[in-house]
Amino acid sequence: MVRRGRIEDDRLLLGKGRYTADNLPEGCLHAAFLRSPYAHAKLTRLSVDAAKAMPGIAAIFTAADLGPLRTGGKIALKRSGGADAPFTPRQVLIDGISRHVGEPVAIVIAQTQAQAQDAIEAIEAEYEELPAIVDPRDALAPGAAPIWGEAPDNIAFIWRHGAVGEVDSYLKSAAHVVRLRCPITRVSAAPMEGRAVLAVPAGERLEAIAATQSPFGWRDSVAAALGIAKEAIHLRAEDVGGGFGLKAEATREEIATCWAARKLGKPVRWIADRAESLVADDHGRDVDAETALALDADGNFLAFRVDYIVDIGAYVSGRSTGPINNIGGIAGVYRTKAITAEVRGVFTHSVPTVPYRGAGRPDATYVLERTIDLAAAKLGIDPFELRRRNLVQPDAMPYRTPFLFEYDSGDFPAVMETARGFADLAGFAARKAESAKNGKLRGVGFCNPIEVAGGPFTKPGADGARIEIDAQGRAHIFTGAMSVGQGLETVWQDMLMDRMGIAADKIVYRQGDTDLMASGKGSGGSGGLSVSGASVALAMDKAIEDGKKRAAEKLEAALADIEFGDGVFRIAGTDRVASWAEIAGPEGLTADVHFQPPAVTFPNGCHVCEVEVDPETGAVEVVSYAAVEDIGNVMNRQIAEGQIHGGVAQGLGQALIEEVVHDPATGQVLTGSFMDYAMPRATDMPMIRIATHAVPTKVNLLGAKGVGEAGTVGALTAVVNAACAALAPLGVTHIDMPLTPYRIWAAIQAARA
Repeated sequence: MVRRGRIEDDRLLLGKGRYTADNLPEGCLHAAFLRSPYAHAKLTRLSVDAAKAMPGIAAIFTAADLGPLRTGGKIALKRSGGADAPFTPRQVLIDGISRHVGEPVAIVIAQTQAQAQDAIEAIEAEYEELPAIVDPRDALAPGAAPIWGEAPDNIAFIWRHGAVGEVDSYLKSAAHVVRLRCPITRVSAAPMEGRAVLAVPAGERLEAIAATQSPFGWRDSVAAALGIAKEAIHLRAEDVGGGFGLKAEATREEIATCWAARKLGKPVRWIADRAESLVADDHGRDVDAETALALDADGNFLAFRVDYIVDIGAYVSGRSTGPINNIGGIAGVYRTKAITAEVRGVFTHSVPTVPYRGAGRPDATYVLERTIDLAAAKLGIDPFELRRRNLVQPDAMPYRTPFLFEYDSGDFPAVMETARGFADLAGFAARKAESAKNGKLRGVGFCNPIEVAGGPFTKPGADGARIEIDAQGRAHIFTGAMSVGQGLETVWQDMLMDRMGIAADKIVYRQGDTDLMASGKGSGGSGGLSVSGASVALAMDKAIEDGKKRAAEKLEAALADIEFGDGVFRIAGTDRVASWAEIAGPEGLTADVHFQPPAVTFPNGCHVCEVEVDPETGAVEVVSYAAVEDIGNVMNRQIAEGQIHGGVAQGLGQALIEEVVHDPATGQVLTGSFMDYAMPRATDMPMIRIATHAVPTKVNLLGAKGVGEAGTVGALTAVVNAACAALAPLGVTHIDMPLTPYRIWAAIQAARA
């Protein structure tokens, strides 16, 4: 296959990208939002008269103007006793109870952004502050005030699955049982580009540009909220500076901006600033887990139980169910006999939690792989060896786990053995001794991540693609996928050059335009290649087959005698050929396909992390990171490694420093800037080494399994395991993330005492 460096990079790195904020049409108005300063309060008075009279103000709208506009819907989950999960719609602008800090109360439309912000300060809003609950365990405590009347116990839903009786039996009779409580912290997606939208009325239609990873989902959610046909909205997504799950659908602010543009008949733009984003963006993760692993006397896994308390924030929606959709990962790559899990979604006075890179996969891997390390310590078995002896063997494929997933392919032992050599585990003892000479504690941590890609697993994702060849022999690629940094623009064009023999300067790539495709998957769930890429490849194959039929007519030959190669159609054994331009002719040639794979895929790997801990300061330095990944066939190694690097950075950030923190008494967000919410910097990152061990899948013609979330799923656990291994000689068995210097130092002092 033709493989080039990322063709997007020159544009993006030289400042030539075009983002939503780069669009400012003549006469465009600017939007800003008045937000609730309280986590829980009743809005008792709201006056916008003084603000309306300020210079440059075009309009100020409140809930009284927008009426019943809302987002969210019912979900097909139950509460205890079989009752339906409560319906908790999010008003686009609130007029009654504020249930988290940052809820939008009013939208100001002005000639300039500065004028809009000034008017926000002049709006008179009064609240009756009410008690706030931001810890889900406090929300579950007897006597806790209900956040929604429909859920008096603050439980939005309960989901259970697995062989409960069998697991309980093993836990009672097993030679060894290891238990762990391990919170997975709340984090902010913090994409390079925040949420943003430009809405421009155009006759009966609304023209919009938005920072979204799912253009068709965004369009449909705005149309549903506004009560208009989806065809009445034309959305274009240009360059998008990261999505990570946050930008998978339209949010309240984007809906309000679109409503205001239609109401005023003028372009309106809203661009979130960083402080606004850190407070009002939906968050990720926030799972409080308890585990129990039963093992026999030889260290074989018998049973595993997991109980999740998921802080879903103030509202429940389909976006709240990520931890359930991907909880099958608690089976890992191991031969455990019985598994069961319970997930409770709990309301708190905080912004909702939604899918964030990995969307439940890192959580599932973390609770299992962290528990395995504790089991290894209890049994006195090397943690690498304990994992190895429990692996599912390749001759067992396809392998149905005892908990939800069925793996179609994989060679988990080979991946681990490759990682053993790649990470030079044989030399670890010498490296540890050298660290000790320098007064440092060195530890190595392992993680065998597995994730479901191209899902949800109950119904694999689908996507479409179209190839159009024009009379000049140019190929136009239209895709339902949405590249928000992954490099799909490069991969699709490389595929076309390789399969269709069309030169790079004759390829036109189109994405993110809802008028160009009937529908599209967008970006998410590591389905870029396994679903969307497969649809592109199918469209190319269809174009070639259709081209052969036209070539047979043009060259007056039997279809069976037509060959295709090097970009031309040829009568076999002759020099009579026809080019793509000749085949397409004035009418052009179009190949349009829709693809839904028969099953999901399961990328997997082995991550090995080494850290040094300074026992005097508690500082943790990641000094080595090696990952071996089975992501199926690798289409472009540079892009695959880049995806893993980015994922590792996000996992490392959460493991070491990232955490959204609320004041437990007031619910105020204490991490409202990058001075407080720590993001990983270049100096925090090690040199990440990547190797692959491909076992191609058969569920798509590319043999690709997916790579977008692999790094995050492995890194979150590998880093924590490494740090805990470094501290084990001091008697420290576990530390909750993030592993800040203070937490490490405090654990060391407690162990010494």
